[in-house]
Amino acid sequence: MIRVLIADDQPLVRRGLALILAPDPGIEVVGEAADGAEAVALAQELHPDVVVMDIRMPVLDGVAATARLAEVRPGARVLALSTFDMDEYVVAALRAGACGFLPKDVSPEELIAAVRTVHTGEAAVAPRLLTRLLSTYVRTAPREPRPAPATTPDGLTPRELEIWRLLARGLDNAAIAAELDISVSTVKNHITAVFGKLGVRDRAQAVIAAYETGLVEAERRSG
Repeated sequence: MIRVLIADDQPLVRRGLALILAPDPGIEVVGEAADGAEAVALAQELHPDVVVMDIRMPVLDGVAATARLAEVRPGARVLALSTFDMDEYVVAALRAGACGFLPKDVSPEELIAAVRTVHTGEAAVAPRLLTRLLSTYVRTAPREPRPAPATTPDGLTPRELEIWRLLARGLDNAAIAAELDISVSTVKNHITAVFGKLGVRDRAQAVIAAYETGLVEAERRSG
């Protein structure tokens, strides 16, 4: 049974999320919070496995609440929600420790699947958001493009570096396997090694690291 805490400042949204999640026999909605501060307090009291966290809330926003939860309840995995596709706060939430992010217009099935995914420790990232959002917001200031270092970070092998690059471009394991003509299980093994050498927890943090190190260049958009 996955214990879920819902945090959103809109009562109607909280109720809607609860009505989606509660009927699932593997999920128990243990509480609802109206702001980030209440979410942190309830998480300490109710010990949820997953916190479904709106990013923009009063008192304490979802980013600050996520960072606080990482300190006081590191076992609680945060799934961030955003109203807007292009929301810099979502990347900030990932940096703060969120395990994934979704737009609020996802289907009920996608929401339930994401809760299950983050509960296992994997990242749940809406594919349509990943490249757009990270390439726009992951680096806060322009920097000169730089090639991948000749000596790979933290001892990554050339194959691990290539898999990291493909992962950062939004390819899933099956697509990476097809691109490199290797098995999916081999891709999984390489990704596990990449995570360990980079010191990241999941796919989302690995993608952020790829942009921040210059392995993948962020797209610059006007307007």
